Amino acid sequence: MDENEKRINALQTVPLFQQISEEHFEKILEITSLVEVEAKQELFREGDPEDFLYVVIQGRVAIEMFVPSRGRTRIHTAEPMDEVGWSSVTPVVRRRTAGARAVLPSCLLKIDAIKLRQFCDEDCSLGYIIMRRMCNVIASRLLTTRLQLLDVFAHPGKEDVSND
Repeated sequence: MDENEKRINALQTVPLFQQISEEHFEKILEITSLVEVEAKQELFREGDPEDFLYVVIQGRVAIEMFVPSRGRTRIHTAEPMDEVGWSSVTPVVRRRTAGARAVLPSCLLKIDAIKLRQFCDEDCSLGYIIMRRMCNVIASRLLTTRLQLLDVFAHPGKEDVSND
């Protein structure tokens, strides 16, 4: 199987891009590449420009934020078919709000977020589908983050306990 066939097959498996028109699929295919990363390899750092959306095809990717007094803290682990860097598709955020690093050797779809936003702006039907599906990703991540924060506050580390 050649590289283009691998890319097509991978893109066809991603729920975010399923059941879209052939024309939309072809446009997205043009701005997509497959990348392989080693364990511990960074995809991007907190504060980097928002340039690509990634979808995990194989492997795992840690989403991490810098937390004062705790350092780099994992807030999510992306599994196959999870999106990484979803904020790069939103209309306002232009800097990474978290970092991403492979936990295992991983294969990812790398999608040009700037061009994807442009396609969504130019074609409202595609934009609606993509943004509606991205809203589900965002809502899921917010719920996960909320639960993690509740756990952090329920079980503070030694440095978080006040001596009052």
